[in-house]
Amino acid sequence: MENNKPKKTSFVEGPISADFIGNSIAKHQSKTSIGAHNIFLGQVRADVIEGKKVVAIEYTAYEAMADTVFHEIREAAFAKYDLICLHIYHSLGVVKAGEICLFVFVSAPRRKVTFEALEFLVETIKAKVPVFGKELLEDDSYIWKKNT
Repeated sequence: MENNKPKKTSFVEGPISADFIGNSIAKHQSKTSIGAHNIFLGQVRADVIEGKKVVAIEYTAYEAMADTVFHEIREAAFAKYDLICLHIYHSLGVVKAGEICLFVFVSAPRRKVTFEALEFLVETIKAKVPVFGKELLEDDSYIWKKNT
């Protein structure tokens, strides 16, 4: 059974800013049944691949398919955990090393469920959502990223 909460998934062009994250959290202050929030922030690493440093990742997606999968993951999380709110934001386009590319934000009456739900969400997103990352290397070459 699908819940009647509005869809809370979306793509962000470029990196996800600290202001965006802070504003998202601040919007929940009026929801006084929430006792805990938890967030996951995925950041682009400057890995070294075959002796070349990753300077950025360029993210692309099959957006309609990805939105459908995000929605299914979201519905599964609401069915499995006692959550009040759940938001997922993923970057598209170029995100430089050190910048945020994934923001998952959960809210619940109690803290323990936020930890459990967040782990479920991040692992499921990485495994199932058709978002692709092209790791851009310092010599202008690239390698397609493998999700791990």
